[in-house]
Formats: sequence, C-alpha cells, structure tokens
Amino acid sequence: MNRRNFVKQTSLITGIGATTGFSFLSALFDQGGYKMNPLRNNVGFFTEKGGTIGWMASNNGIVVVDTQYQDSAAHLIEELKKKTSRQIDLLINTHHHGDHTSGNIAFKGLVKEFVAHENSKSNLERTSRNPESTLLPDTTYKSGKWSKKVGDETMALHYFGAGHTDGDSVVHFENANIVHMGDLLFNRRPPFIDKSAGANMANWQVVLEKTYNTFDNDTIFVYGHAGDGYNVQGKREDLKAFSNYLAKSLEYVKKGIDGGKTKEALSDVNEIPGAPEWKGNQSRTIDAAYMELFEGK
Repeated sequence: MNRRNFVKQTSLITGIGATTGFSFLSALFDQGGYKMNPLRNNVGFFTEKGGTIGWMASNNGIVVVDTQYQDSAAHLIEELKKKTSRQIDLLINTHHHGDHTSGNIAFKGLVKEFVAHENSKSNLERTSRNPESTLLPDTTYKSGKWSKKVGDETMALHYFGAGHTDGDSVVHFENANIVHMGDLLFNRRPPFIDKSAGANMANWQVVLEKTYNTFDNDTIFVYGHAGDGYNVQGKREDLKAFSNYLAKSLEYVKKGIDGGKTKEALSDVNEIPGAPEWKGNQSRTIDAAYMELFEGK
C-alpha cells in the first residue's frame, strides 16, 4: 500500500469507544498519524503503516500481535509504556512478511516469549536480508492449537493449513473473543498470494471455512489490510465473502484459459466476476491462480 492510500484508509477507521476501562486510552485515539483502537476487554488494534497490529494491555498482562516496522513498533511500545512498566508477556507473529515483522527487532529484550508457527519462523529466516536486525520467535508450534494464559486473557494460535502462506496463524483472544487474522483476510482489497512461501488459494478457502466454524457471530475479527472505504475490523461473514472471491478468481482463470484466452488478457480487469467488491488491479491474484491451476505450484 502506498502512503497516500494508507492515510486515506486509516482516516476512515473510527474508534470503537473506550470500553476497556483504561482512562489512558481516551488520549490515544489519534496521535501523530497512528491510532490505538480499543475494542473490548483491554484488547484493541494499532494502525500506522503496514499490517495491522493487535494488542492487549492490562495491569497483569501485555500481548502484541505483529509489529509493522521498527518506527511504528516504537510508537506502539511508547503507548503501552504509558499504561505500565511491566515487561511485555507475549509477542506473536501471524506470518513472516516484512510489513508484519520488520518491527520485531524493536521488541528485543522487552518480551518474555515470542511465538509463531514453525513455517513462519523458517520463512522469516529464509527471507531476512539482515539477520542482525531480525528478531526471531523463540517458541514455535507445528499444527493444531497453541495456547497460553496471559493475565486474565487466554491467547490461542490456530493453524488450519496453507493459505496466504504456509505459516499463517489465526490468533484468538479467547476471553475477549477477538480474532486477529493477519493476512488471511484482505477486506475488500485484492490480496498478495505468496506462492514462494507455500500459498494455496484452494486450501485458503478451507482455512477460512475452518475459521468461520471455529468462532461465532459475537467474534470481532481484525484483518491485516483493507481496501479504500473499508475497515480492518469486521465480522464473521467477511470470511465467507473473501472465500467467495478466491473461489471466483480460480473459476475465472480456469474458464478463461480453457476458453482460449491468455493469462495477460485475463489480467486486464479491475474486478473478478462474481466478487465485485474486491476492486483494483487483479494481476497478482490471476498470476497466483494460473500458477496453481496450470503450473502445479
């Protein structure tokens, strides 16, 4: 996302209301281009640049989910320190991409435990340009569910298989019933589908279905990114809508190629038939669908 679109997007995100019981949150709604957005039960999300950060801040526990970039991570840490001087209990990466992990290094020496899926850690090691400025998870899990109690909250990481990458965790603040999806959901914005890290559009739909069935209509969902005019906070039905976008994209490419069109001709569209809300350049999605359908990747 370029900076102009980011500013436009974040200007559309409104505060949910200071329902957490922390008076300090009322001062954090709009400071220097970044925002602390409270949701409920001391849990909220942070926006500045890059993938959305999730957080929990209470007197007996602090959790951070994803880290954006080093300068924006420093802003988040600043705000957390205004509440308490306690050490951050848990840092989580939903996956390895730089707009979600470049700020990891800002947490060096500040966190008790740092967790991600094992493939996320491997991908981060593989893609890191400068290992000295990269902070890697010290705890990983392979499949199923990993959980840990932090203060009054229980954090659960779920792995439902390959989707956006082969290492995406669905992160659940269980007591607050808030789920951070990372980049498993791009809200009305054409996604990045990282074939170099095991992304799979067909299985991504399975991941979304498993996520939909695991949670309920009271769950608040937080997404990594959103299109212009849409929020990074949403509801369960968004998962169905994005799954439809992925299915229609595969269908569009399969029918087009079988009908004699070239991949380049198919790419010359600003929306996928049957999924019109995901407007914008579709070339990355169509390239990924073509690779999956016709190149076995």
